[in-house]
Amino acid sequence: MEYPSEHYTKHYILEALFKLMKEYEYEKISIIDIANKAGVGRATFYRHFKKKEDIIVYYFEHYKKEFVASRRFYPRCREDYIKQVEEVLTLFKNHTEQFKLIRKAHLEYVYLEYLNKNFSNMFEEEHPNAGRYAPLGYAGMLFNISMTWLDEGFEESIESLSKTIVDLIYFEKTAGKSVFDAVLTALQ
Repeated sequence: MEYPSEHYTKHYILEALFKLMKEYEYEKISIIDIANKAGVGRATFYRHFKKKEDIIVYYFEHYKKEFVASRRFYPRCREDYIKQVEEVLTLFKNHTEQFKLIRKAHLEYVYLEYLNKNFSNMFEEEHPNAGRYAPLGYAGMLFNISMTWLDEGFEESIESLSKTIVDLIYFEKTAGKSVFDAVLTALQ
């Protein structure tokens, strides 16, 4: 796959930020530090990004595009959804170092905002009658589960966690009770 030169510049800036985040506190990293590490001028940085958080959003967007391009089918049944969730969790786990740096810098809100925006856009296109809060529920679920999974060192297997997530979506019956029933019981 061939990329335009703009893509390479953004990639150099992205890599520079993550390298600097390994060495310094995020708040102490300046735009000039990032530009110097990336081998670009400050004006070039601002041509592509308004602020440091935009680099993190670009990171998410870049890997989302690669993920979407690699999808070979749309899920049609529970097993298809499990496979798709496994692919999402595998991608997340493959980027452990970056997510740990994001967590260390207290930038999780950027990840959550990104998920909220993208689930809302997807629901608007694919499920326009689902209501305003459904995409936020999915985004919140993925955010909380993935960040807890990261914090716990990926103790649960991808397969097991994928089934748990799909079971929450499908409200499958377990021991005569739905997952939703179990949630209601826990809230009482």
